[in-house]
Amino acid sequence: MNRKTLLPLLIAPLFASTLAQASVDLIAIGNISGTYQDLALQTAAPLENGVAGNRLGGIGSGLAYAGGSIFLALPDRGPNANPYNPLVDDTVSYIDRFHTFSFNLAPSEPGSMLPFTLTPILRDTTLLSSARPLVYGSGVGLDLGSGEPALNAVNHTHYFTGRSDNFDPSRPSTNPNNARLDPEAIRVARNGNSVFISDEYGPYVHQFDRKSGKRINSFKLPDNLAISTLSPQKDVEIDNNAVGRVTNKGMEGLAITPDGRMLVGFMQANLEQDKKKSLRIVTIDIKRGTTHEYAYKLTDGSGVSEIVAVNDHQFLVDERDGSGMADAPGLDEEASAAEVKKLYLIDLNGAEDISGVTGPNADLSSYAVPKIPFLDIVAKLKGAGIDPLFIPSKIEGLAFGQDVVIDGKTRHTLFISNDNDFLAYIADPTKMPGDASRGYVENPNLIYVFAFGDSDLPGYVPQAIDRDRDFSCYDPEGNNGDAKDSGRW
Repeated sequence: MNRKTLLPLLIAPLFASTLAQASVDLIAIGNISGTYQDLALQTAAPLENGVAGNRLGGIGSGLAYAGGSIFLALPDRGPNANPYNPLVDDTVSYIDRFHTFSFNLAPSEPGSMLPFTLTPILRDTTLLSSARPLVYGSGVGLDLGSGEPALNAVNHTHYFTGRSDNFDPSRPSTNPNNARLDPEAIRVARNGNSVFISDEYGPYVHQFDRKSGKRINSFKLPDNLAISTLSPQKDVEIDNNAVGRVTNKGMEGLAITPDGRMLVGFMQANLEQDKKKSLRIVTIDIKRGTTHEYAYKLTDGSGVSEIVAVNDHQFLVDERDGSGMADAPGLDEEASAAEVKKLYLIDLNGAEDISGVTGPNADLSSYAVPKIPFLDIVAKLKGAGIDPLFIPSKIEGLAFGQDVVIDGKTRHTLFISNDNDFLAYIADPTKMPGDASRGYVENPNLIYVFAFGDSDLPGYVPQAIDRDRDFSCYDPEGNNGDAKDSGRW
């Protein structure tokens, strides 16, 4: 992929023409109530802010296909939308996890608005942990107790949590021994036995055993992504670092190529040293651990939330703003209508490696990979009669799914999910602050299913799950993962 910069200029016209006739159709919508609890019953006790530790929420932060009707859904760092302690940005000792769902698609009854009905069924909840000790905050000076979960002692392990003070202040933010983890994307390994999860705090990309949730590897990311001055408070970190990821805008997206050989991570926003709207894509060779960086130019969104592989060099990118349902959850806040939730198709073929390009205020525009529109999610949902006030602000999960047959033709599916911030209810967005009749409405996790044909996305290759082939367990340094503890090296 490290080729001459002239290539994108040559292929762009051909690349753009491939989607000229693209037709992507909404075929189903699934609803998962924000009032439910997940299956990690050991974590059900109230967190520091009083919210149950196993609330089923935020599950659209990341979405991965695992074959058949099975998907893995990833919550982020937990329910921190309830103010209780600004010294830790209202984060809590929520134990990080992922969920296994069946997303069952069936033809709808005659007369239904959409041709398919999606029924989500929660099958399992898997907690994320490390065999090696992790760094937890003491809580001193924060009006809090220790950030170490009590369940550590019960289960004799070390759980990752969302609390922002769980770090070693003497090490860069990419220290893999920090207990704080803000998961944002998940992908299944080629052999189906493990998952890769990206994070905003480090940023990190960790690999976990799919059954036990124990970490088996941690990839060393480029040093220019790390910050050196760490704090439990977002604003303090931002004000005191001139290099590295912007706090809460780290590695938001993660893809895995269909052959299972390469991970592609996406920074949500520009690095501190880069010009605004200049984002970095980081590729990771899973077997060797080597990395490369490429540039992406934001157009009409405020950041990128997800990336999913079309084949080994093309990817769909979720570019969005922050407007829409749940952006203003309180009764005294005025809601906004969703505007920018768009998917772009990008191509890394011919892209120039920008690992050595640095700031201050580095402009990466001239290196940006080519991109063309693929799907305007807001326009499609509005076309289906959905009020943009009820289109979620945080469209964050993307996964290709099982094929379906419509009118005798086989079509592929794309599942798109939202992060509801663990808020089961929000203020009615159709009414203004001060309106005496304004109350609360449900704020579920939503799954939108779109169908497309081969001509809509030429070159699409489904990810293979092959237990006989595995490129996923190599630690180039021999000391940045946990697999060594379990005898895998």
